[in-house]
Amino acid sequence: MLKGFAPIASDDALILILGTMPSVASIQHGQYYGHPKNAFWRIIFGLWNEEPPLEYELRVKYLKEKRIALWDVLKGCERQGSADASIRKPQPNDFNILADKCPNLEAIFFNSNNAAEYYKRLVKPDVFYNLKKTVLPSTSPARAMLFEKKQEMWMPVREALDRILN
Repeated sequence: MLKGFAPIASDDALILILGTMPSVASIQHGQYYGHPKNAFWRIIFGLWNEEPPLEYELRVKYLKEKRIALWDVLKGCERQGSADASIRKPQPNDFNILADKCPNLEAIFFNSNNAAEYYKRLVKPDVFYNLKKTVLPSTSPARAMLFEKKQEMWMPVREALDRILN
């Protein structure tokens, strides 16, 4: 059974980004989006026209400064390789924990259709039933799309933060 990571979340988080389950490379590195070809960090930093630092700790700090929480829908599963299609015996995270830790969340963004589908299917009751939920294209290299197009499609993350904070 593969185990996911603890959430990256500050008490003042406003936005939650949910993936499905860490990839093999992410688990090996002990880091969210640890595969070098995954565009997540480039996209997030690119929303503010910045380059991601090499140090993972600085990436995590940046998310917290932007008031973005990060987690996965699944706390564990069986899976061969990294593809969501090969997930077996999925176990959802306990989102009550995150709801208590981050009472100011206003929106959820799913990093793939699969993350959204697992959330809809497995997270009962949905403690975030009142939050706007948006599905974004996966940042995985398996989701073939020009980087610039993917970056553009992720812009609602920044727009939501700007709207909430202004």
